Amino acid sequence: MDTVRRWRALIVLGTAQFLMVLDTSVMNVSISRLVDDFDTDVTAIQAVITFYALVMAAFMITGGRVGDMLGRRRVFLTGMAVYGTGSALTAVAPTLWVLAVGWSVVEGLGAALVLPAMAALVAESYHGRDRALAYGVIGGLAGAGIAVGPLLGGWVTTYLTWRLVFAGEVVVVIAVLCFHRVIVESAREGPRPRLDAVGAGISAVGLGLGVLGVLQSSTWGWVQPRNPPFTVLGFAPTLFVIGAGVAFLAVFVRWQRHREKVGSEPLVHLSLLGRPTLRSGLMTLVSQNLILLGLFFTIPLYLQVVQGFDAFETGLRLLPVSATMLVASMAGSRLGRMASPRRVVRFALATLTVAVVWLLATIDPVIDDAQFAGAMAVLGLGMGLLASQLGNVVQSSAGEAERSEAGGLQFTAQNLGSALGTALIGSLLIGALAHAFTTQVEENPQLSEETRRQAGVALEAGITFLSTDQVRAAAERTGLPPSQVDAVTDSYASAQLDGLKAAILATGGVTLASFLVTPDLPAGRTRRSGRPGADVRGALS
Repeated sequence: MDTVRRWRALIVLGTAQFLMVLDTSVMNVSISRLVDDFDTDVTAIQAVITFYALVMAAFMITGGRVGDMLGRRRVFLTGMAVYGTGSALTAVAPTLWVLAVGWSVVEGLGAALVLPAMAALVAESYHGRDRALAYGVIGGLAGAGIAVGPLLGGWVTTYLTWRLVFAGEVVVVIAVLCFHRVIVESAREGPRPRLDAVGAGISAVGLGLGVLGVLQSSTWGWVQPRNPPFTVLGFAPTLFVIGAGVAFLAVFVRWQRHREKVGSEPLVHLSLLGRPTLRSGLMTLVSQNLILLGLFFTIPLYLQVVQGFDAFETGLRLLPVSATMLVASMAGSRLGRMASPRRVVRFALATLTVAVVWLLATIDPVIDDAQFAGAMAVLGLGMGLLASQLGNVVQSSAGEAERSEAGGLQFTAQNLGSALGTALIGSLLIGALAHAFTTQVEENPQLSEETRRQAGVALEAGITFLSTDQVRAAAERTGLPPSQVDAVTDSYASAQLDGLKAAILATGGVTLASFLVTPDLPAGRTRRSGRPGADVRGALS
């Protein structure tokens, strides 16, 4: 492939990454409008966002294997067509269920085909320093998606309709398919692998149950049942559902070992996970996306529900994180050559810690735009530096024949982190909100015993993240006197901020814990490798 064509191919491949990041960022800034349009609540939209990431995580390894079976280029293009179909369905979705099918399922399955194939095609087309640069460009395009998503999605949502974003995605997908000729795949030798359908099913069920349990914890309760569809021995089903997911994943591991022992092709070669560098890269990817999606679920709620900003105003306030992430992800590959991936990742995590502390200091009833913008800029800097390193670390830890499998693991890690970020941090937010509201109500001397009882009944029925105007209206409908309506509203407003701070603090805890998985990241500077097969050593030695 000549030089010009190679870089054209990178732009086409990177556009796929751009679209998938754009999707999530648009959804996050459109939460309030989606709640209104579908006459639902924040928890339901949280479930749709989580399910999108979960579908990708559950089928990403399978998507990578399908790429090995049918050809990565063919699967990339097929996945784009599936993704475009899902975007079209999402654009015209009349109900929340159709939205979930179009966005979460169809688009999620399309992405599960596209992303591992994209990672493998990039890895086989570039080597050494070029590969690090290529992944920096991919990270930059992801940063551009985060940059464009809140602003474009916010403007379109506020002044037109969020549906136009998904209609526009269909046009972009068609454009990508029209430029399919610039994507070239190297001929592969030897027999094509077969799909381990049993393993694919077991892994999907295991991941699905695990994330489902975390997602529903705020509704079901962790131990004491709150509002579950059923109980287990008198306890909430949450831990049992998560435990069932872990059990399925344990069965999946045993099944993979059995397949290898009898000479059959497994879905995942577990020996890959035995490589310290690759394992460390994957675990850091989980952390990165858990932090990012947890914050990108929490922060728009603060801006839209607490501060009352519309989607466009929310997008404007998220612009600093988008801009600095774009710049840092583009420049990060050069830093990896000057220092090392390990040092860059650790510096990125330290930067994220500063951002979380700064952000905690800005969560107040009245927003300080300058302080908030500063915290967002530092957050984007840390995220961009992480994005610039981890894709190259994972792919450079795998051989040529393992590219799709490594890509499947890479994007499984990313989307598992995304699903857990939205589900876990969202659950912690709601749980902290409920606890803080209970405490505020119990300790407020202005509230009567009857008002406290009614608040307790409402909490037992389930709590969601509402605006103070909605809480005030609900309190007035119960016939409370004005003084007690004010007291309930003030208690809820204070509990809102406590819940938001608890959720952001949790992302800070994940950031600090992420330092524990960095020792096995490459400690040497990346350098150019002159031999196509040598970049596992050359890029990371």
